[in-house]
Formats: sequence, structure tokens, C-alpha cells
Amino acid sequence: MREIMAKRDIVVIGASAGGVYALKEFVASLPKDFQASIFIVLHISPHSPSFLPDILNHSGPILAAHPTDGEPIHTGRIYVAPPDHHMLVEYDQVIVKKGPKENRFRPSIDALFRSAAYTYGPRVIGIVLTGMLNDGTSGMWSVKRLGGLGIIQEPKEALYPSMPDNVLEYVDVDYSVPVSEMAELLQKLIQETVPDKPELAPEEDKRMELEVNIAAQDNAFEMGILELGEFTPLTCPECNGALISLKEGKLIRYRCHTGHAFTASSLLAEVAKSVEESFWKGIRSLEETIILLEQSGKQFEEGGNSIAAEQFFRKALETRERARQAHEFIYIQEGIGEN
Repeated sequence: MREIMAKRDIVVIGASAGGVYALKEFVASLPKDFQASIFIVLHISPHSPSFLPDILNHSGPILAAHPTDGEPIHTGRIYVAPPDHHMLVEYDQVIVKKGPKENRFRPSIDALFRSAAYTYGPRVIGIVLTGMLNDGTSGMWSVKRLGGLGIIQEPKEALYPSMPDNVLEYVDVDYSVPVSEMAELLQKLIQETVPDKPELAPEEDKRMELEVNIAAQDNAFEMGILELGEFTPLTCPECNGALISLKEGKLIRYRCHTGHAFTASSLLAEVAKSVEESFWKGIRSLEETIILLEQSGKQFEEGGNSIAAEQFFRKALETRERARQAHEFIYIQEGIGEN
């Protein structure tokens, strides 16, 4: 149904590495009477408090705060996702939940963007700022799919261009601009009357609704997530659950039956992390073996059994060489990953 004279009044913003600097510059240029609601996800540590609302309050004229679950949405406010919680929007209220991580993060940019797109359609303006990897690409695809507008920080200006670059690769964005020009651009865009919300095919509509609900802590398995994608031979690095693949335009994503979600890049990063951790555990085991062998050799030597002592010392030397080679292999792999 057409929303009579509805405006673009929902602005969702995602940022990661370097994001504080970009967000401070952005809010500093906003007018005090900005006629839209702003929602921000910044990747931060889940174990520390976030001071981003205080930083933004000292940087610009619009009140910023961490919302509470169920808080009504007001125009001219900035809502900042709290640590270790997804922030979603639906039915004119903010939802704050500890649903499954997406792209290894909670809060997730994709989860916020997807919920805003599903609820408000063409009223949404999505903005992706500086950051690593590609959280925000799937969410921006959803924003565009449901009639919203997409803006990215000019990648050449971003401290870490990976996130805006990835959006640009997979989504037909409307604007690529420096942060200094975003407030003026938004002032024009929020005055526009929005078009009709595009209709989705029933299966696509069901999948998007389901993914929004998963982020809000609903049970992915009971909701039938496995029926909405193709099974893969891969397993979730978070929980070892079965992964299905989901396709959005050119973008391939993965989600497990417990709800964790990944793009191909974030899945690769998490798998690489798991492999490295396994290598270090292997090295630890080798070094513990060396300690045990040398202690046993000393005991045999002190007891006068030189033959047994020699065997244990020789085995310790062989194990030490394997540990050294394993160390070198890990450092070579880390060097490759940094290039």
C-alpha cells in the first residue's frame, strides 16, 4: 500500500575500523533540526562499554544515545547500537537483542540495514563508511532491493576502504561521496517523497522476514532456515552447524541452522582464524611433549639408566625440531596473509 507523502526519514549507518573519526565529522555537519532518525552500528569490542554516544554528543547538535529494547523511534535522534547487541528497527520502535552474530559481529550492520529495509522500504537511506571486510554489503543490497537509497563513503577517502569498496562491487549504489558532503546530501534526500515499496516474491519476502527475526533472537532452526537455501559441505566456524548458501544478486552468503551468518569473505577469515588457532594448539602440545620427554630423560639419567635417558633425550630433540618447523610454517602463513 502506498504511504501518502512519506519521506526518506530513516537513515542507517554502518562503520568499522576508522569509523569514529568519520562519524564525528558526519554528525558535526548535521543541522540541529534534522528531520530524520539516524541509527548507527559501529563494530566495537563486546567486552567494553561504548562511549560513542558521548563522543557524538560532543561533536554535533543532535542527541545520541544507546536505545533500550522497545524504545519508540523519534525524529531528530541518533540511536547507537550498544556493545554485543544487535540493533533493529520495526513497528516504529528500536529492538535491541543478542541474536546470533553476523559476519562475526554483534551488533551487525547487515542486521540493522535488513530490518530497516524490510520495515520501511523506500523511506530508508543506507550509508556505509570506512571499515574492513564486508559487513554492510548484504544489508545495503536489502535497502536497495526494497526501494531505499544507498550511499558509501568515497573509498579513496576512507581510512579503511574495504567496506565501501565491497558495497560498490555488489550493489548499485546511488552516491559515493566524502563524509564532508553527506549531511548536505541527506538534507536534500530527506525532503523527497518516496516511491511505492517494491513487492518481493513470496519466498524472498519470507527469507528476509525470517532473517530479521533471527537477529531478534528467534529460533532459526524452528523457523525453517534450512529450507530457504542450498546445503553446502561447509560447517559454521562459530558452532560447527551445517551451512546453507543464500544468494542476493551477485553476492553469496552463508547461514547455519543456529542462525550465524557469513559472507564468503567473513567465513574465510573465521576459518583462517580457526586453522591458526589449531596450529598454535598443536605447537603447544609439541612443546609440552618436549618438557615431558626431557624430564623423563633426566629422571632415568639420575637413576643410572643411561640407555633409556638417551632415548628420551633423542626423542625430545626430534620433537623440538618438529616444533621449530611448525613455528616457521605459521609465520610464513601470517606473512602471506598480511600481503
